[in-house]
Amino acid sequence: MAHVTPGSGTALPDIFSARAHLAVARGLPVALGLVYGFWAAANRRDGGPITGWNVLFGFVSALAFMLVLFAVRTVAPRLRREVHAVAWGAFAGIAFGFLYSQTGASVLRSCGNSLAVAAAVTAVLFYRYYTREDAAGHRVR
Repeated sequence: MAHVTPGSGTALPDIFSARAHLAVARGLPVALGLVYGFWAAANRRDGGPITGWNVLFGFVSALAFMLVLFAVRTVAPRLRREVHAVAWGAFAGIAFGFLYSQTGASVLRSCGNSLAVAAAVTAVLFYRYYTREDAAGHRVR
């Protein structure tokens, strides 16, 4: 049986409504922030009892993560591809470094690992943006 294959100029259909996209755009940073805050608080208490200060630390970490994630998601797409990739790499490296530092590791080890994560994320995203944009910086669909 023969099937029609999409041509090079066709895009995949969008099966979700604008309302569903809006819900994900608003809900995903909140969900990721809550997971990040829980993870930071769990790393900080190191298996000890859950205290009020630990819960407060988790919520403050979650709020900071959500705000920075929202800022990066808002500003980064407007930047050139190099700076766009560096912005996401810096965000990932800092987020990882903070979580890693809560485990009690040394500052040098936390910084080294977060720089490695930032460099890897920047390299992968630069490649992705470079291969999906034309010379003027417009996205190729």
